[in-house]
Amino acid sequence: MSVIRQPGRFSRHTRRRLVGVTAAGGAATLDTAAVGLWFTLIVVESRTPSTALAGLGILFCGALLRTGVFGATTTSMYALLTPRRIGVALLFVAAWPTWLLVAERIGNPEGLLVAGPVLAGVVAVQIHLERRVFRLPESRRCRVTSLLSGALIAAGATTLLASAWLTNWTVLTEPLMFGATTVVFRIEAYQLGFLVFGAFAFLAHQRRFQLALEP
Repeated sequence: MSVIRQPGRFSRHTRRRLVGVTAAGGAATLDTAAVGLWFTLIVVESRTPSTALAGLGILFCGALLRTGVFGATTTSMYALLTPRRIGVALLFVAAWPTWLLVAERIGNPEGLLVAGPVLAGVVAVQIHLERRVFRLPESRRCRVTSLLSGALIAAGATTLLASAWLTNWTVLTEPLMFGATTVVFRIEAYQLGFLVFGAFAFLAHQRRFQLALEP
């Protein structure tokens, strides 16, 4: 039995995988940074009108850059600030205050269980609309991937909120001496929640970038 090898097929597949993983890492980093800063301003620190506005601005910048990463990776994108792309970014921004409002109105732990699916649904719609904005092919598999990506991001967000609401522990490292300076690192539960959220965001973006880059 003979095996016919097509030159370049494996290398093209490898390049697509590398591009997808790199783009997913970039998008997940943007999500973690934007949502993390917003979460710190709104949930961890004392909430004021100015911090709420600042948090929304951070979310919008992160969402716009996230949309730009998706467009630059999957299509020939020439303009970032178009009405449709801004609209998709605003939907992602609106998802987070809505999620937190639902969770706070119901209260924990029930609020966590109800708000999670709400966030998953809105993010799934946003991801699906993002594909349409960049005129990518649509299929049943695309819709399933959007739902799965939304669910993964919501799972990470629920874990993050639970780490701030349901846990109250702090770990202090041993004092480290740097000459005349003593440094002590303080690790709190919600900081580990950021890492968990980032991991879920990476998995969510990896699946949708992998699908978008398939020939």
